[in-house]
Amino acid sequence: MELRKEIEVVAAVVIHEGEVLCMQRGATKYPYTAYHWEFSGGKIEAGESAEEALQRELLEEMDYPVQVHEKIGEVYHRYPDFDIHLQAYRCTASSRQFLRKEHVAHCWLLPSALQELQWCEADYPLLEAIQHLDK
Repeated sequence: MELRKEIEVVAAVVIHEGEVLCMQRGATKYPYTAYHWEFSGGKIEAGESAEEALQRELLEEMDYPVQVHEKIGEVYHRYPDFDIHLQAYRCTASSRQFLRKEHVAHCWLLPSALQELQWCEADYPLLEAIQHLDK
């Protein structure tokens, strides 16, 4: 029986002035995630809540303090090499200023334009939920 790697991650759907922050990954060892778009976030560490993990990850990856609000979606996705359990939260920040350390590009889009990007597969189910958020 094959034991698959399961990853618990959180994602920040950062909304500022009605637009959503989108981050583009760089090269990865998996062609199905390389240069695809995603929401910022990362792995939940032992003893950490999802909200704490989000705040830590955005500070580490972007020097970006955010306020974490309600959970907007939860996705279980099976990639060819691993399984992912993704919890996404609506987040806000006081500005759009951050330091991009791990991604190759970013943009701010209206929720209606998110489908124009090539997202990591696990993020696609979140796009519909984002359309219905109160800005």
